[in-house]
Amino acid sequence: MSTRVNEILTTAASFEMPKYSSKDFSSDQDVRWCPGCGDYSILAQTQRVMPELGIPRHKTVFVSGIGCSSRFPYYMETYGFHGIHGRATAIASGLKVARPDLSVWVVTGDGDGMSIGGNHFIHLLRRNIDVKVLLFNNQIYGLTKGQYSPTSEQGKVTKSTPQGSLDYPFNPAALALGASATFVARTLDRDPKHMQMVLKRAAEHKGTSFVELYQNCNVFNDGAFFQFTEKDTKDDSLVLIEHGKPLVFGKEKDRGIKLDGFTPTVVSLKDGQHSVNDLLVHNERDTTLSFILADMTYKASLPRPVGIFLSVERPTYEDLMTAQIEHARAKRGEGDMDKLLNSGDTWVIS
Repeated sequence: MSTRVNEILTTAASFEMPKYSSKDFSSDQDVRWCPGCGDYSILAQTQRVMPELGIPRHKTVFVSGIGCSSRFPYYMETYGFHGIHGRATAIASGLKVARPDLSVWVVTGDGDGMSIGGNHFIHLLRRNIDVKVLLFNNQIYGLTKGQYSPTSEQGKVTKSTPQGSLDYPFNPAALALGASATFVARTLDRDPKHMQMVLKRAAEHKGTSFVELYQNCNVFNDGAFFQFTEKDTKDDSLVLIEHGKPLVFGKEKDRGIKLDGFTPTVVSLKDGQHSVNDLLVHNERDTTLSFILADMTYKASLPRPVGIFLSVERPTYEDLMTAQIEHARAKRGEGDMDKLLNSGDTWVIS
């Protein structure tokens, strides 16, 4: 090894992580979303969280597909890639496998990620590539002006479904769990502190992290999640799931979730028949429980769960791939591309 290479490696080893602020992750591009869009909050919380992760900007990449959310890489002062419709997860997978040292994030929407990108999405999750997926769910196609999306509720009247949608909506959290995801969470654009916590946990997780973000589209689907975000209704409509804590909700914290077999039911804590000790206690390492909680999503009689559904460890795809390559090298030696191309059956066309 040359003296110059040694000097470079020594310099790199002594490099100190700069002390970033949120402004350091804000690019010089004008942020162009509709005034009042929930994307502004998600961008702000992401920029606030980034300095706390201890990852240099030149080691961070945001990849997007097509949609309102896909403007995101332009507004982050990191590396970025604006891909094509539904292919952000495929691009991110290739990038992470080629450069495992990078922190790779995918920004997608319910249309981009759940429709044309659905196949790439489930395979990223099952492979457990160490990529962080942020799915902005506003239950509508915003960029193309208000058609129903894979997460729109049945009966949704839009330009593409003037008599109401017949489709039953995707449940992104349940879909992710069904694809063997190792980290699944849900948060809201109007709860900055909770969102910051979830983003940090997603960043710290080794493997594919999937975060569903309820995001308001105030132009084409205004108020889709107001029941879960507004002061007058959120306490009675939402239940915060936290590891090791019972599921309690209500303005007076007077109701909870109890399991009747495998079926969650709402019970009162004021009637003298039930106490906190009777309630379901969340365990984010229990895959069966995570499915039960995710299935509560569209049950009108139950509060909507928000928090970290599942966080478990499993070897990542890129680690397994690296180990496989190292094993092959140890067994067969370094490869020779020229020798490989000219071995076996070859022929010359004159």
